[in-house]
Amino acid sequence: MPNHAIFLDRDGTLNVDPGYISNPEKLFLFPETGTALSLLKNYGFLLIVISNQSGVARGLMTNRDVESVNEKINTLLAEHKVKIDAFYYCPAHPDYSTPEDCECRKPSPKLVFEAATEFEVDITKSYFIGDSVSDIGCGKNAGLKTVLVKTGKGEDSFSILQKENNLPSFVADNLLKACAFILGDI
Repeated sequence: MPNHAIFLDRDGTLNVDPGYISNPEKLFLFPETGTALSLLKNYGFLLIVISNQSGVARGLMTNRDVESVNEKINTLLAEHKVKIDAFYYCPAHPDYSTPEDCECRKPSPKLVFEAATEFEVDITKSYFIGDSVSDIGCGKNAGLKTVLVKTGKGEDSFSILQKENNLPSFVADNLLKACAFILGDI
C-alpha cells in the first residue's frame, strides 16, 4: 500500500532561519514544530525534508555540517516522540555549480520524486509545506497540494506569489496551523 507524506522545507519552516546554519548549536525549532509534526505522524504521514543548502557550494559549510544540523533536528524532535523520516538536500547553487548539479534545486521536484520512489509515496495524497516561493513551486511541480507558512520568508513569499497569481493550496501562520489545514483536508 502506498504511503502518504508531508514534504517539508527545513530553514524558516521547521526552524528559525538565521541564514546558512552550519553549527547545530545555533539551531532553534519554532515552538510549534514538535507538536505539529507529532500530529501529522499520528495520522500516518511520512515526514520528509526537502531543502536547498547552497551554503555547501558557496563554501560556507560542508555536507557534514548539513547532516549535523539535520541530526540535531531529530534530537530536538525526540522530546515530542517524533522524527523526520528522511532528509534530502541540494548542495548546489547556479553561481558555483554546474547546471547538472543544480537539477536538484527547488523549485525542481527532483528530490521529491526521488523520495517518493524510495518510500513508495502516493503523491496524490501528500503535501508540501514551506516558507518560500521555491518551496511552493517545488510542491506544485511535483503535483502536491502546497501550504505556505508565514514563518521564515513566508510573508514576503506570499506577496510574490500573489503578484504572480501563483497561490498555494493554503496559507498558514505557522506549521501547527498548516497541520490543522491538512488534517481537515484529508
